[in-house]
Amino acid sequence: MSLVAKLAPHLPFVRRYARALTGDSSAGDAYVRRTLEALARGEVNLDAGLAPRVALYRALHALSWSNAPGEEASASGAGGVEASAALRLGRMAPRSRQAFLLTAMEGFTPTEAAHILQIEVAVLEQLIAQAQHDIDADLATGVLIIEDEAIIAADLEALVRELGHDVTGIATTRREAVDAIGRATPGLVLADIQLADGSSGVDAVNDILARLDTPVIFITAFPERLLTGERPEPTFLITKPFQPETIKATIGQALFFHPAVRA
Repeated sequence: MSLVAKLAPHLPFVRRYARALTGDSSAGDAYVRRTLEALARGEVNLDAGLAPRVALYRALHALSWSNAPGEEASASGAGGVEASAALRLGRMAPRSRQAFLLTAMEGFTPTEAAHILQIEVAVLEQLIAQAQHDIDADLATGVLIIEDEAIIAADLEALVRELGHDVTGIATTRREAVDAIGRATPGLVLADIQLADGSSGVDAVNDILARLDTPVIFITAFPERLLTGERPEPTFLITKPFQPETIKATIGQALFFHPAVRA
């Protein structure tokens, strides 16, 4: 298989990654182009022991960011969510930015991301934790919890406060959720879909989104009710029972990448 055929399916994603990391479309594309040209000239080879996508990202880093100057993100070529995310990325240490984006946005496993950055998995996990801490500190906001099970609601409240956020309210029904945003505007909503009086958390969220532009994370024991393929599906969906670290990481991602969220 030719080099072009091997890498073609992965090029849109590696461009997305380079653009997010630099905060500038032109700069990101230039890094990718430079990598592809070096591969074509044989100046660097893809690691045959790695999956092609992992090897491509590894080559990008080896040529573009390893001990390279000018790693700070620039928002000069980005707008909306890209500009907002680029500004936040710029405040992270470069290696933390890389580790965070490789796992949170590009979906690599910790082992794959460690191969790309050529570091140990333990070091990668430390970098991700640092990035998560920076994001949480930067994006502290108010959170509305829509959950009818008292123990789960209390667990969520504790996790939210541990991350440095406030809880604007805890609602157990659709009506309570809508009333809650009238008292305090949340910057994030955590929502179950089956509520105490038989009402729907999905309907509650739709009511809220008709008034506010805020990120939403659904936390449910019935993910199949949302993952039908028949209507727009939620970006952030966590299945019960959940792990605390999953909640923490997803909150960070939802706040980080939502267009309306500002540092």
